This record gives sequence, structure tokens and C-alpha cells, in this order.
Amino acid sequence: MHNPLAPLSDLVVLDLTRVLAGPYCTRLLADLGARVIKIERPGFGDEMRRAPFQLEPDREDQSTYYVRCNAGKESVGLDLAHPAARAVVLDLARVADVVVENFVPGVTTRLGCDWETLAAVKPDLIYCSISGYGQTGPWRLRSAFAHLINAASGMMHLERGTDPAPRSANLQAADVLAGTHAFGAILAALWRRARTGQGARLDVSMLETLVAADDMTFGSVLNGGPEHGAPRIGMIVTEINGRHLALQTGGAAEIMPRLVAVMKRPELLEDPRFSTPAARRENWSELCNIIESWLKHFATVDDAVDTLNRARVPCAPVLSPAEVVALPHLGERRFFSAIPHRGRGEVRITRSPFQLDGQPVDPQGAAPYRVGEHTRPVLEGLLGYDPDRIEKLVAAGAAVAP
Repeated sequence: MHNPLAPLSDLVVLDLTRVLAGPYCTRLLADLGARVIKIERPGFGDEMRRAPFQLEPDREDQSTYYVRCNAGKESVGLDLAHPAARAVVLDLARVADVVVENFVPGVTTRLGCDWETLAAVKPDLIYCSISGYGQTGPWRLRSAFAHLINAASGMMHLERGTDPAPRSANLQAADVLAGTHAFGAILAALWRRARTGQGARLDVSMLETLVAADDMTFGSVLNGGPEHGAPRIGMIVTEINGRHLALQTGGAAEIMPRLVAVMKRPELLEDPRFSTPAARRENWSELCNIIESWLKHFATVDDAVDTLNRARVPCAPVLSPAEVVALPHLGERRFFSAIPHRGRGEVRITRSPFQLDGQPVDPQGAAPYRVGEHTRPVLEGLLGYDPDRIEKLVAAGAAVAP
């Protein structure tokens, strides 16, 4: 659905991405009103169409993963390796404001949709490349998934803590961070273009976004200091009658005085072991045991949270995804949205994680149900192709237009 009041209304984005980092970026652009034209390879489409959880038992291309990341986009089915499809991509680039791609470096050159080729037909184009390790450097050609970036970034090492071996993480942080940084860089480049008319070539590295997201270790190690891995000093996760509570004791000077006050243990701050932040770090194991012993007196996690919140001590219950979905807080903020779906009627997805003018940002429409379902309306309406030309592309195997 076109919203003329949306911030990015009338912006055209040529989306050459798949899986998560690129699609997450272009989903954010679509939610703000951009017209996102997603190029999918005939037949298979975006690999994440076949991820869990499938919305229809008789189909294998309707995963919740794909639907969430591609809501509000249009699917044009093109075989980028086909010579006839390359001419279509050039025509799309001529009318696009932004191109986003997340191929391994070098693939776009081979396919004829690289920066140099597309900027030749659209000099003020904003061209954003998202890759695992960046467009330059000795690792640039390595395959990259969030799990691998987590390993290569040092994060997997830091999160190991006292575990016997490193382990994979559930959050695909490198993908989401890369997509979000690409989103911000694209908007900055568009603002520069509005002032100067100059296009931009953007290079976003998943590895660098994850390293940059670290709060303490790299700043320390870069300057001769120690690593700060798990378990993190000042942070507690403890069990209370079958559930778990997360508690923060550092990060702001006023937290510890509030905590010892609610514990009725003000003498702890007079103890030389705990009187300063440095002393508390040095003797964290002892202090942690004292705090955890006090927390065990609560009958439930909710009781502890109520008491600590009243004392303005940062804490939260450890929730399951089902509990998060049911949170009244997120319900009041309308963070979960419903979009149309041809097979299910509607599907619930997450909204973009920001509000605009006091309102949540709605997805602009459904995710493409079939690969290439918008090929005809896009090529006819946006590029002015006549039906015969489209039929020839389909007959040649360059395009799919169900």
C-alpha cells in the first residue's frame, strides 16, 4: 500500500539481497514508504522462503522468516545470470534511487550489476554493498553467516565464559546490525545527495558492525587492557523458585547505593572490598554471592522485580519468547502487526523497532507470495515494457512472471 505521507514515499529501492542482513535493511526502508523491488531468482527465490516455520502445510516457500523480512516489497523474478535479464536490471537502476546487494564481493561484477555498471546509467545512485568482511581485505571472498561472524569477531570467545567450549548464539546479531547500519548509511547518503546531487558507494561489513557493537573489550584491548568476557562483572542472573532474574549492579554510580539500601546492608559500601567500583570488580565473586543470597529470600521473581523496581535498581525477569509475545507492554505499544497472507488470511510479524510521531510504523503490505508475482506490473508500470517484451523475457528464461 502506498502511503504518500510516509518519510520515504516515492523512493525506489532495487533490492538484490537475500537471507537476512540485506532484507532486514530493505524491510526498514519499505516500512518507511520506499517502493522496494526485490529481485528473486526464478523458481527457488530467496533461500529463506524455505526456512522454518512454514505457514502452509502444502507449501515450502512460505516461512515466517521470509514473510517478516520481506513485508511490503514487490518480487520481480529475474535470472541475473541471463544476458537478457541484465538489460532489465540496468533499466531498473535508471529509475531507482538506491540499490542494495549482499553477494560475496565480485559476484555483482560477474552478473553486470556492480557499482561501476549501474552508476554509469544512474550517476547519483546510492549503491550499498553488505558483506561478511567488506569489499576489500584478504578475507573479502570468504563466505559469511552470522554464526561465523560471531566466531571471527571475538564475541563467541568472550561469551564462552566458564563453558567448556565456545558455542553458537541464538541471535543473528551480525546480520541485523549490518542491516541496520546499512539503513542508516543509506539515509545519510540520500541526505547528502539531496544537498549535492552526489551518489554514493557504501561498503558495510558484518564483521565490523559486530566488533563495533562491543561495549568494553575492544576499547580495552586496543589500549593494552584486559578482555571483559562472560560472566560479566556487575551482572547477575540467578534462580528464584524455578524462574530466573537478571540484575544489573553497575553501569551508573547510583545503582549500588540503591541496592544496598533496599538490601538493608549499607555497611557493604564501607567494606574496603566493596567501597569503590574498582574494589567491587576485584572482589566481584564475594559480592555476587552476598547479593544472590539476599535474592533467595523472595518467594518469586515477580516479587523481586517489584521490590527492585520500587528501589530503582535495574532488573528484569528472564522471559521465554511466548511470554514476550504476550507482554501487555508490547501490546500497548502495538509492536506486533498483522499483514495479509494469501494462504493464511493474515500473518503476525514484528514492526520496525521505532515509532514515528508517536505511532508505530506499519508494514506497507504483504510479503510477495510467489517468486516474480510483481514482474509484470513492475516492468509494465515502472519501466514501460509492453506485454510482448515481457513474454519474450519469460520465454527466454530470463524472467518469471506467474
